[in-house]
Amino acid sequence: MGFILTVISSLLITTNLLVAVVLFRILQKKSSQSWCFVLNLALADALVGVAATGLATEDFKINVTSLHRDLRADPGSNSTPTAPGKSRCLMRMAFVMSPCTASILSMFLISLDRYAAIKMPLRYSQLSGKATAGGALFLLWSFSFMLGFSPVMVPQLQTVGYNGVCAFFSVIYPAGIIVVFSGCFFPVLSIFVCIYLDILKIACSHQKQILRIRQAGSRTSESAEPGGCHQQDGRRYWSHVKALKTVAMLVGCFLLLWCPFFVGCIVQLLCKNCKLIKVLENYLWLLGLSNSLINPLVYAYRQKEVRVELAAMFCCSSGLRARGDTQQPGQG
Repeated sequence: MGFILTVISSLLITTNLLVAVVLFRILQKKSSQSWCFVLNLALADALVGVAATGLATEDFKINVTSLHRDLRADPGSNSTPTAPGKSRCLMRMAFVMSPCTASILSMFLISLDRYAAIKMPLRYSQLSGKATAGGALFLLWSFSFMLGFSPVMVPQLQTVGYNGVCAFFSVIYPAGIIVVFSGCFFPVLSIFVCIYLDILKIACSHQKQILRIRQAGSRTSESAEPGGCHQQDGRRYWSHVKALKTVAMLVGCFLLLWCPFFVGCIVQLLCKNCKLIKVLENYLWLLGLSNSLINPLVYAYRQKEVRVELAAMFCCSSGLRARGDTQQPGQG
């Protein structure tokens, strides 16, 4: 388990930091509230990788400690010492849940931002800016840390004993997991569905409006100039729709990867005889954790600006390396 977590966390940190650097370069060229939210998503996913590194270290320590204990144990003794480190494990779980929550809320914030740009473009241009983005991100991270650290602050969400294995259900009741994530997952999921249904309705009406204007423009040449203006607005509109499609792909991956874990938690809570703890901790949780690896890959593949900036970065670095190799010793 520790080795798998180490590999996943390394990939999470590397890919998300690379995409974060690219997004930061894009923000330096053009300040945008939308790209700011996407950068926040990459940083949150990178922090998930950092937190997973802590869990991997904890797992390696537990394995080494149990090995030493088995070697030094008295064969005639049946006593089992109390496993230390419950508070430390709770803190590690809190540091995992907080960036996971921030990642979920960042996708929600990006969807809400694209929805506002399509639903009310004039109002959106007035409201969007550094103050709005900063306030939204402050609320997002405040709520994420409050939700993530709730098992640490609320003893009722913690298990009574601790067996020494640092995992979700060894320190947090299954009911506690449901309470913590239900406050983020299910409300956000409901709003996602409402947003995309409304976007679908807006897109259909907008398409009908474009067809009507094109038909009117083909009958009279006097409407050519307004048609051109509307065509420009249409391009801007469909660029927002394209960006929203990317977010829809992220949301789809999120549901596909995290839903098994949440559904399994609910089944484990309702079915007392079901033994899903090992499946949830060893497989379904890792599946959900891999969502933070999918997010940067989707943006690197779907967004043209990210692809162009990535190509520019690698071309620039390879060009500098080639120039350094061909430079003669002693030349400045």
